[in-house]
Amino acid sequence: MLPMDAVQKRLIAEVADLHDVPMGAYNFRANSKAVGRHTTANIDIQSKKDGSGIDIFIKPNTKNESVHIPVVLSASGIKETVYNDFYVGEGADVVIVAGCGIDNCGTQDSEHDGVHRFFLEKGAKVKYVEKHYGSGTGDGKRILNPVTEATLAENSSMEMEMVQIKGVDSTERMTRATLAAGARLVVRERLMTHGAQKAFSGYKVTLDGEGANADVVSRSVARDTSFQKFDACIVGNAPGHGHTECDSIIMDKGKILAVPSLEANHVDAELIHEAAIGKIAGDQLIKLMTLGLTEQEAEEQIINGFLK
Repeated sequence: MLPMDAVQKRLIAEVADLHDVPMGAYNFRANSKAVGRHTTANIDIQSKKDGSGIDIFIKPNTKNESVHIPVVLSASGIKETVYNDFYVGEGADVVIVAGCGIDNCGTQDSEHDGVHRFFLEKGAKVKYVEKHYGSGTGDGKRILNPVTEATLAENSSMEMEMVQIKGVDSTERMTRATLAAGARLVVRERLMTHGAQKAFSGYKVTLDGEGANADVVSRSVARDTSFQKFDACIVGNAPGHGHTECDSIIMDKGKILAVPSLEANHVDAELIHEAAIGKIAGDQLIKLMTLGLTEQEAEEQIINGFLK
């Protein structure tokens, strides 16, 4: 593994919770270059022939193994698009940790657009964690545009944890998933914007097989003059259950737009959407302030608890 500087190591810790080389398979990328890779007997990582990303092959019945594929940008003016494809064998049960951190101290925008495509075979299980983080004192923007596409075969399941809490100036996240019979998708999104940041989260989940189940929940906080849009669509083409929920706190002069969409194409498709946007309740603040917290400290406590 090639050495990384202190900034890159800090970014890796933020987006992948890594302070050392992880156990299992991994592929590290810094400033558009590969800086480390390790495969195992059950998980193989190969560079795409055109150099645009990697292919990850996970053998059938692989259990209790992980894959870490963090990306960091610490130079101003970098713009890249990377395609990573995951092929998860029948009966496998693995954890995949991705994410991107950008530290921009320059005047040019830095941007990472990552396209992750998952192909889960029958009965496969994946926990996928994707964290985004931005820092740096420069005027250049920190831009992240992730695309996640998942194809879930019969009785497979995928749990997605999507987190963006700090420092990203602009993001457009699009997630698409297609579920076969008995497949299950769970998404938990946590998002906070501040300053003049903008964030778009789009989801389209299609229930194609009998007994397919999807549960997409987003919790977000919009501060200062930031703007958020949550656009979620669940399509029911077969007997199954789909639920999407947007729960948001709005502060200062922030703006939030929630766009629910349900498409039922089968009489036994059960689809539900819930949305709630509001400010922090005054009685919550008062209760914490009586315990000795300032108003600002009370707000932070409430937000931290909300986004857990």
